Amino acid sequence: MDTSQIKQKLESDEYGFLRKDQNLGSNIILLALGGSHAYGMDKEGSDIDIRGIAINSKNDILSGNDFMQVADTDTDTTIYSFNKMVKLLASNNPNTIEILGCKPGHYLYLSAAGRELLENRKIFLSKLCIHTFAGYADSQLRRMENKAARLTGQEQNEQHILKSINNASYDFKNKYFPYDESSIKLYIGQAVTEGYNSEIFMDICLKHYPLRDWAGMWNEMKAITSSYNKIGKRNEKAVSHNKLGKHMAHLIRLYMMCIDILEKEEIITYREKEHNLLMDIRNGKYLDSNRQPVKEFYDLLNEYEKRFEYAKNNTSLPDVPDYKKIEEFKIYINEKVVTGGWDLCMH
Repeated sequence: MDTSQIKQKLESDEYGFLRKDQNLGSNIILLALGGSHAYGMDKEGSDIDIRGIAINSKNDILSGNDFMQVADTDTDTTIYSFNKMVKLLASNNPNTIEILGCKPGHYLYLSAAGRELLENRKIFLSKLCIHTFAGYADSQLRRMENKAARLTGQEQNEQHILKSINNASYDFKNKYFPYDESSIKLYIGQAVTEGYNSEIFMDICLKHYPLRDWAGMWNEMKAITSSYNKIGKRNEKAVSHNKLGKHMAHLIRLYMMCIDILEKEEIITYREKEHNLLMDIRNGKYLDSNRQPVKEFYDLLNEYEKRFEYAKNNTSLPDVPDYKKIEEFKIYINEKVVTGGWDLCMH
């Protein structure tokens, strides 16, 4: 199904909520393809995912309310409020920042406000992507190894757990009461636990530290550690439906996108140049006869991890986004809503 057919489909009763929902309709400023279609990794029969943004109404802006998002599960459609999307973009959230880098033809609707958002997309980019993209990719990849029932070495597994915790802890300083980085040290040493060759140890020295903040950090670390020991129902479903190749392809794509952000300061969602490679991975070229990832896949992954390491050490991106510019842009858009400066008419 090409984009013209998808646009026609959006006019059907199935997508009537886009026009009837009180928070959508003329408030929509951007509609785009999401998922496999957005990445150029769709196959015959691939689901159509729609992602979009709607500006907050005048009443919501003045009252401080926010509808946050409208999700329709039947059509795999999610429309975020402008104010919520700004926060997600500033955090370099991988699942939302991709909406700023779609192929031009994949924008199914763009208002003047939507075009201005795309034109200002670089104000959201920062080194935060190192931790959001890599953290997401790393944790998902290791879960994928569980899905494949591939037994990694116990020592290697400990390294993966520590790496995931380190990625997650990057955001601790924004979530919890401040502490000196030397107060919490995690490292791998010779195991004292029976059945382990090596394991993660901790040296912790916190004084007069809020218990609830420590409990929050501890729970996050515990959740990460526990996730490596599980094969949940969703994982089993992925194996039984032969979706492993799809997961593998999307994980490599995450590294591709983050490297572009770090090296080129560009968001490239549609992977035209790497299309053949990603489709080979998705179609099972890197799986053996038992549906297990082959060595060549891990060699490929290692190559992208090295490129990512180099890119993150040499990027010219700021540590955090330009929050002042982001806030000014948010005020500019919302002010025009309040004063009636936008032509709110979805075509």
